[in-house]
Amino acid sequence: MTATDEAGTVGPSARLLQLFEGHRLTPTQRRIAHSLVRHAGEAPFLSSVEVAELAGVSQPSVTRFAVALGYDGYPALRKQLRELGAGEPAAPETPDDAVRNEHQQAVLAEIEHLRHLAELLADPEPIIRAARLLAASRPLPVLGLRAASAQARGFAYFAAKVHPDIRLLDEGGSMLADRLEQATAAGATALLCFALPRYPRELMDALVVARECGLTVLTVADSAFSPVAKLSDLMLPAAVGTGLVFDTACAPMMLGRVLLQTMCDELPGAEARLEAVEHAAAARGLFLE
Repeated sequence: MTATDEAGTVGPSARLLQLFEGHRLTPTQRRIAHSLVRHAGEAPFLSSVEVAELAGVSQPSVTRFAVALGYDGYPALRKQLRELGAGEPAAPETPDDAVRNEHQQAVLAEIEHLRHLAELLADPEPIIRAARLLAASRPLPVLGLRAASAQARGFAYFAAKVHPDIRLLDEGGSMLADRLEQATAAGATALLCFALPRYPRELMDALVVARECGLTVLTVADSAFSPVAKLSDLMLPAAVGTGLVFDTACAPMMLGRVLLQTMCDELPGAEARLEAVEHAAAARGLFLE
């Protein structure tokens, strides 16, 4: 995804994404890249030691990361980040900004993830492209396993109200490959995948099958550098929170809803289908109000 700010220029997170995209990075290097993108405002002002602490890796790993990008070392990469204008020094914390407990920290981190997502969504082209591919697929398989199953199920629930044939794939096992092959035989051309940490091995196996079937794979994941990136034709990143015992996924859920909204615009007769659903729900008294 490419993001632009209000003046029409590429936003800081997107500038870092553009700098890192196209390079074959190791899992450790993807972790460093992901940390820099998530902290784009601070990135040009961090030392290699601070970047290592931020990403939870060793300082030599940061140096190797810079070299992998084609720089002599981390100082050269940091100089490039400053020339790109990737960020500004963080403003000093005021008493009103002080966080009193871990619960508040987790909520504020989610708010920051949503702000980051809003920045990426300034460029609508990736979402429109994805929505057109998904709207044209009949049927449309929606994949999400383990931690991502809730995201897939929520998307599929609402998508079924406007898309004529949604097929939810939220359970692994040997039948998963069969269901992907059956969807392809029925006419599917695209697959929407939700992928969140920790990435199940069977999810990767399913994406291999999807690619072998000729499906275009569109993935909503916590990072453009996640392991599923190499098996995805289009990545739509949305960060997850890690401040609590279990990860929080407000941004991926929001991105799914934005994608669904755009898909509605690409589906002929979507409004009529929604009206029919509402009439049927009223006739059956499904809801209290």
